[in-house]
Amino acid sequence: MSEAAVAHYLDQYARLPQSAPVWLNGIRAAAIDQFRRTGFPSMRQEDWKYTDVRPIIKRNFLSVAAGADAARPELLDGYTMQAWDCHELVFVNGSCRSAYTHIRDLEQGVILRSLAEVLRHDATGIQPYFEQVHAKSQSAFDNLNSAFLAEGAYLYVPDGVCIEKPIHLLFLAEQRPEPLVGHFRNLLVLGKQARATVIETYAGADSAEYLTNTITEYTGAASAHLRHYKLQQESLRGFHVGSLRATLGRDSELVSHSLSLGGALVRNNIHAELTETGAAATLNGLYIAGGKQHVDNHTCVEHRVPHTTSAGFYRGVLDGNARGVFNGRVVVHAQAQKTDAQLSNANLLLSSQAEIDTKPELEIYADDVKCSHGTTVGQLDENMLFYLRSRAIDEKTARSLLTFAFAEDVINRIDFKPVRERLELSVAGKLPDTELIRNFMA
Repeated sequence: MSEAAVAHYLDQYARLPQSAPVWLNGIRAAAIDQFRRTGFPSMRQEDWKYTDVRPIIKRNFLSVAAGADAARPELLDGYTMQAWDCHELVFVNGSCRSAYTHIRDLEQGVILRSLAEVLRHDATGIQPYFEQVHAKSQSAFDNLNSAFLAEGAYLYVPDGVCIEKPIHLLFLAEQRPEPLVGHFRNLLVLGKQARATVIETYAGADSAEYLTNTITEYTGAASAHLRHYKLQQESLRGFHVGSLRATLGRDSELVSHSLSLGGALVRNNIHAELTETGAAATLNGLYIAGGKQHVDNHTCVEHRVPHTTSAGFYRGVLDGNARGVFNGRVVVHAQAQKTDAQLSNANLLLSSQAEIDTKPELEIYADDVKCSHGTTVGQLDENMLFYLRSRAIDEKTARSLLTFAFAEDVINRIDFKPVRERLELSVAGKLPDTELIRNFMA
């Protein structure tokens, strides 16, 4: 099966037009050659031990070609953030749609454009970033992303500039006769003392079957500050493999929230490198799955120099036959004295068939550090259930309220109110007694 899947993507690659810049064609060729040699990951590999990608490789997803696909109003209205006065780039079935895109009154020197537009008109400026990124690519999905690299978003914020309005990158998948794959690359570059808020939303029509393969690359210069939100609300027939890779300079800060509510099979990778003194990364995550959903979160924070800090806090709620995977890794290199790192993963299993594989790791080569990690797996507290039942609340409602309270511990860490409110409604909508919970939130 794997050999046939590899051959399928090699054939898709051979059909690509060679109109891209020479340097990009070189990156593409090197990536597809690496993919040809390694193929797709298997469960024999440690990083994929608990995630079987055969449901992805047995489907012949077709690469997205430029077209005129439109988003149905009800799908677009359900996910757009125009009411919050955001800059917004909208992608439908893999291509940026200017008719839905709203970018107004950008601060001086800021660049916010689709990657395809940048590659057509001003590719030289982004070349160094992509050459640096490709050197880090390892998995088959990374290499496929580089091989088919053509679309995504590019954000550049010059030194000292603070973008007042949030930036929303919306990726929508509509139903098509054939299953599509979208390979997206988002490049975020913040200069010294620059600040921005970026929200990524991935969603699809209820019946749509597709694959989203996305990489977001963030480079933060000295004292840059990025607040990043990723809302994964794919179709329950959709597949999602996404990565966030961050390089943090002196005194720069990244606060990232990864929120997974949809998808049949989902893999989220986060890799943050703290390369200069004072850099700080905070990674928060929430994953809620039911039925036969599979959600896999892999995080890695590398402390490479002294006086850096990181915190990771992930919570999962699993029901039905859902399976969750969490692998959080903190690496403290030998020269990274005075590191302060915390890592925590808590999971709530709502059924006897739900399953979680959790593995927080500390890899420490320095001796003057403050590091901690922990994990919990359990069911709802029977004492709390009894307390609510004694207040004339029926059992189903009590369970829903306690489940929502468990998830809200992560939701409350989101300081951007519109995202927090949207997530609260989405989480409540996945639980029994939705209206009661919404009344409770009010």
